[in-house]
Amino acid sequence: MALLELRDVHAFYGNIHALKGVSLTVDRDEIVTLIGSNGAGKSTTLKTISGLLRPRTGEIWFDGDRIDGLRPDEVVARKITQAPEGRRIFPRMSVTENLEMGAFQRRDKGLADDYERVFTLFPRLSERRGQAGGTLSGGEQQMLAIARALMARPALLLLDEPSMGLAPILVEQIFDIVKDINTQGTTVLLVEQNALMALGLASRGYILQTGEIVLADVSERLADNPDVKKAYLGG
Repeated sequence: MALLELRDVHAFYGNIHALKGVSLTVDRDEIVTLIGSNGAGKSTTLKTISGLLRPRTGEIWFDGDRIDGLRPDEVVARKITQAPEGRRIFPRMSVTENLEMGAFQRRDKGLADDYERVFTLFPRLSERRGQAGGTLSGGEQQMLAIARALMARPALLLLDEPSMGLAPILVEQIFDIVKDINTQGTTVLLVEQNALMALGLASRGYILQTGEIVLADVSERLADNPDVKKAYLGG
């Protein structure tokens, strides 16, 4: 059984039909990527999974339970978290306070272990624990957005454009960290415009066009597909 499954999901912004029957699966411990141009519906797919946007029809299942009727906080309680597009950290809060917000639903006593984990994954954040989030560099803010999402101990991490606006060397660093996160047992659904990097990281991928999945395959075959190369890989 897939960890996450979307079944013929249709979602709207007012009268705009944003998702037109999206069906996909993410298996436990996988990295799966969604690729598409601006406006294809990638971020909308993540918002619909997160409960920020209710599907008009279709079903979303997670770990054997249907979740498409849940509020966003209830989705987080089911161990799905998101590092959103544009980072959206709390700029006036310190690094540590941002991380505390990521763990706001936690009632267990394991927070110390999670701080150690994220500071090991992101040593730069450890050096800036007391610094306001808004004063961090773009790369550091992206690290903080991912680290904040990890503080909820997610089974599924939704990543929305983690490379946006970053220098190539920082993109490689972020993707290496995402691989480490997955190796440690967190399943990842990755939305990414850098298709080459995304396909190099993920085991499988889906191509979205104007709210519809037009192609799905293992990453190697997608990377070798002439239409995918022409549209998304620059050749």
